[in-house]
Amino acid sequence: MKNKPTIEQLNQLNNGTMMEQLQIEYLKIDGGFLKAKMPVNEKTIQPDGILHGGASLALAETVAGLGSALLVDLAKYNVRGAQVCANHVGTVTTGWVMAEARLIHKGKNTHIWNIDIKTESDRMVSICRITNFIVGKE
Repeated sequence: MKNKPTIEQLNQLNNGTMMEQLQIEYLKIDGGFLKAKMPVNEKTIQPDGILHGGASLALAETVAGLGSALLVDLAKYNVRGAQVCANHVGTVTTGWVMAEARLIHKGKNTHIWNIDIKTESDRMVSICRITNFIVGKE
């Protein structure tokens, strides 16, 4: 993204998308760091009442994808998810989860992100690693 968008502008990008359905909200962006939150509610839980691992992965892919998009010229490149790896290490039934994404590799063709998803009380829920391809537009 050529200009440095505000948090408000980034949150508006979620309108009409899965991110809006999951109520993902960006909180902080700073170069190779992003933070977002997502509620634990009827849209994000499993039938047994705990946060669905797929919702956690959607949150992780969202922050890693946006992070890579903020680092490239989107007029010249597309960002595409290549690999997702996660360990779900805790459960949560209410409140919010916070995703903190940190860029750990910025190559010409790939970006690798580490994403920690935690409860509001800082208890770890999921540890994720995302690889994004940076693909030239034709």
